[in-house]
Amino acid sequence: MSDEHKFQVDLGGIIDLLSNHLYSGPEVFLRELLQNAVDAITARGLVESGHVGSVQFETIQGKGRLPPTLVVEDNGIGLTSEEIHQFLSTIGRSSKRESLDRDDFIGQFGIGLLSCFVVADEITLITRSMKTGQPGVEWKGRADGTYSLRKLDRDFAPGTQVYLQAKPGSEAMFDADFVFEHVKKFGGHLPIAVDVVAAASKRTINEPPPWLQSFRNEEERNAAYLDYGKEAFGTQFFDAIPLRSEIGAINGIAFVLPYAASIATKQSHRVYLKQMLLSEKGEKLLPDWAFFVKCVINTQDLRPTASRESFYDDQRLAEARENLGDCMRNYLVNLARNDRQRLDQLIDLHFLAIKSLAVEDDEFYELFIDYLPFQTSLGPMTLGEYLKQHPIVKYVRTVDEFRQVAGVAAAQEICLVNGGYIHDTSLLEKLPEIFPDRRIEPVDVSTLTDSFEDLTVVEHDQAFDLLRAADQVLRRFGCQSDVKKFHPEQLPTLYTISSEAGFQRNLDRTREQADDLWSGVLDGLAASRPQVASAQLCFNYHNRLIRRLVDVKDKVLVQKAIEMLYVQALLLGHFPLRSEELKLMGDGLWGLIEMVIEGREKELQ
Repeated sequence: MSDEHKFQVDLGGIIDLLSNHLYSGPEVFLRELLQNAVDAITARGLVESGHVGSVQFETIQGKGRLPPTLVVEDNGIGLTSEEIHQFLSTIGRSSKRESLDRDDFIGQFGIGLLSCFVVADEITLITRSMKTGQPGVEWKGRADGTYSLRKLDRDFAPGTQVYLQAKPGSEAMFDADFVFEHVKKFGGHLPIAVDVVAAASKRTINEPPPWLQSFRNEEERNAAYLDYGKEAFGTQFFDAIPLRSEIGAINGIAFVLPYAASIATKQSHRVYLKQMLLSEKGEKLLPDWAFFVKCVINTQDLRPTASRESFYDDQRLAEARENLGDCMRNYLVNLARNDRQRLDQLIDLHFLAIKSLAVEDDEFYELFIDYLPFQTSLGPMTLGEYLKQHPIVKYVRTVDEFRQVAGVAAAQEICLVNGGYIHDTSLLEKLPEIFPDRRIEPVDVSTLTDSFEDLTVVEHDQAFDLLRAADQVLRRFGCQSDVKKFHPEQLPTLYTISSEAGFQRNLDRTREQADDLWSGVLDGLAASRPQVASAQLCFNYHNRLIRRLVDVKDKVLVQKAIEMLYVQALLLGHFPLRSEELKLMGDGLWGLIEMVIEGREKELQ
């Protein structure tokens, strides 16, 4: 037969856990006291219809060596002796969990009062239950895990008073202004009157949030929302979007940022639970694409975590998140239909978010795609502007490919879309799915030279020796040569390479820089890939330098010139140089300098 034992609870360890890990800061003890008071008033209201609740925080500055004191009083349901033994003296147990509907309460975990030990070594609680015939009770809890309980002879109204004396190092959190600031921050939107008293002054913290106020029209409401956002965050926002979700019983405001936000930035939001501030760093409340807004929301029945600073990431939160996303989507749709100028301003700021949503949502895509901006070889333009001028959307899939040929394509009056930025290729390739009459055409930059003008037979014969010399110079770089006529004529050469050959080039460059272990891994990767077509260096016969080079008979000079033109074309195409190409650039520069010096010396002799 086994012996039965009870867990021994290290209260000091739990207090450390609360102060350093579970809660965001020690000032949260004020929130916990306020939550307990509000829940006590809510509980009384469930059994006494029409009860008007109130909470008071009173700060008493210490005299001499006495530390400052905080008194928190509510006219809630109160506690009996039995309830104190059951709930206050059993860690993790909650009267809300045991006896009443949990959804009516802010706090649900029975550990809130322990947060007071973060700032005080002793908690004194005086309470009287509203149950008939119950006496008043005084409970003293201490940080060493002991407590005492005694019945009081005097009579007083039902409710609870909590007394705390600041322990050394916590005196600043008992300052009247500190208490007022944080109680207002946590409970400023509560429907229950909350006062902060210090000496002869009494200040009420309550202000109804704008989403619970009535307005004469949409313009008045929007102005009030923006004023609230400026006061809350110190920012003059671009716009304000009302938020509402039946799931989670959510109301609030999404503020559109007045500057472009990075897609990698996760916005944190101000979240209230039953009008009590839960967190100023709420996350996972909105879809990922909604990184361009900052929100203030209140929920009546999403489930908070133990710290009451976030929500359980469950199916209910996922459905609420989808509903809030619909609110912002509908706002954008309304702009598209009724205020094109405002929409254009918003797209200029936040086109990444709108593109992200268009990728996911076909209906949204159909409505917005023509308004979305893209980079092209003829400058930035919306897709709608592009399609007015060009029947087929020609695009490349990567930024590197676009950089290689954008200038040359523009000179040939080819309007090429850069699909390399986030979402752009996905949006372009979705176009014929949503609009079957629209056509797209991916462009392989390695075949762009096919559209250039061919040389005449005579011109080709004149350039024969140059091409033969170029093939000999470039063979070791896996590059072929050709000569065509293209614009701009100031550009002597164009280096193009397919995506497969580009991958091989990057792989070779990485192998040069890798250690033996990774070099072996990369060798295996290279061996597993099929052989690809080589790159091409196309000489521009319109260019004066190339035409002069065609007539040069000095083979050494031609070789050096080809090497330098090859390196220049790589640099103009934004290609990182491999070690052999870096050496080629150095040797070529030095060789050309030597030739100039030797030629000059001969002239002087």
